[in-house]
Amino acid sequence: MKQQSDVLTAPIGRTIIGLAAPNVISMIVLLITLVAEAWYIGQMGTVALAGLALVFPMFMLIMMLSAGSVGGAITGIVAQQLGAGNRSEAEVLAFHAVLLAVLLAAICGLIFLTAGDWAYSALGGSGAVLDEALLYSDLFFTGCLSMWLANALAAIARATGHMKVVATCLITGSVVQLVAGGLLIFGLGFFPKMGMSGAAAAAVIGYSVGALMLLYFLMMKCAELRLTFSGIAIKLMPMVNILRVGALSSVNPFCTWAAVIAITAFMARYGVDTLAGYGIGARLEFLLIPLIFGFGAASTAMVGIHFGAKKIERAHRVGWTASFISAGIAGLIGITVAIFPGIWANAFTDVEGVKIACRTYLQIVGPFYAFFAVALCLYFASQGAGRVLWPVIAVAVRFAIVIFGGLILALIEEARIEPFFMLIAAGMAAQGILTGLAIRLGAWTHNLDASLNGR
Repeated sequence: MKQQSDVLTAPIGRTIIGLAAPNVISMIVLLITLVAEAWYIGQMGTVALAGLALVFPMFMLIMMLSAGSVGGAITGIVAQQLGAGNRSEAEVLAFHAVLLAVLLAAICGLIFLTAGDWAYSALGGSGAVLDEALLYSDLFFTGCLSMWLANALAAIARATGHMKVVATCLITGSVVQLVAGGLLIFGLGFFPKMGMSGAAAAAVIGYSVGALMLLYFLMMKCAELRLTFSGIAIKLMPMVNILRVGALSSVNPFCTWAAVIAITAFMARYGVDTLAGYGIGARLEFLLIPLIFGFGAASTAMVGIHFGAKKIERAHRVGWTASFISAGIAGLIGITVAIFPGIWANAFTDVEGVKIACRTYLQIVGPFYAFFAVALCLYFASQGAGRVLWPVIAVAVRFAIVIFGGLILALIEEARIEPFFMLIAAGMAAQGILTGLAIRLGAWTHNLDASLNGR
């Protein structure tokens, strides 16, 4: 790991790439794992694939909350304390971050286990499609503590700069999930054939492995702080301080998730093939999030350290550099799938109706992935600064465009699917432009002295 003094003085671009590279590699492995999961499910037929389209946004919501919103808040606040030289306070925050993850996992599990049937039905799921969605959902949310713990522990480790360690632990978990998914979905050897439940069980197993590895590192090997569960009094304020940023940050994934949920509900009116095709196309957008997160997590830690050391101007350069790099990567992917949509659409199904809906989505939305990347990476950087209001406002604007536009289109009986996808593209553009303008015009520096003095 680079020393904090090196992070504060080393060339920004090279440092971001060095810190982000392990994150990006681990996220690529995660992407491969999730794509493989969809391929596994696709072999079970269109009904199972449509069921996955219903439950996948819920899975990604928990991932975004645990890794992005609350996880980013944990990284930012712990990194600020380390940047200011307050190791003992950083350790107190790390301890309470784990407690908070346990509490939030219990809440999420309770919500989805009691209301999952209603939620998927409200999205248009019924009959065999609903049954498949519940098979995945019920098992995953029974064990969702594994994801919350893995991502909270990874967030603490990222604040110390040990990106390679985090990547190693998460990659190991993803590989375990990949292998376990194949064994449990199809029932190979002495493993039972569990179908959709097998995919959920594999996810729980994989995240559990990653969490245990990270826990061992933070308790036994980390030099920058030591995670301990003894000798620290449980207090409310450390968790409140995390949630102060994390709760507001959570608006971002909720709006992103709700927009996809709304379009999913609209697409359900057009039949199973269209719903499954949209689910495959939207899956790519969701899968871009972990990739962007690779650079976003690096910028969260770096911006947090710079704010702790009161190097605010350089913190801005860190945020912009990370966002431009991630926008370049996401933009290249978007343009590629817009020109060659079959690369993605044909990988999951042979049903022509499903492929047509997926190709249409990618051709319209793909060129706007760069805007999405700018907004999302600057959102992660803003967590390091502890100032996420304007990125949240920007994603709320995106949500409003999709929701209100979609409701208007839903009233038109002959409406085609293309205008719905155009709304998604317009929302991405608005989110990226508004987030960038807000930070450029001083969103991180408004009332900064009062914030730093009151930390």
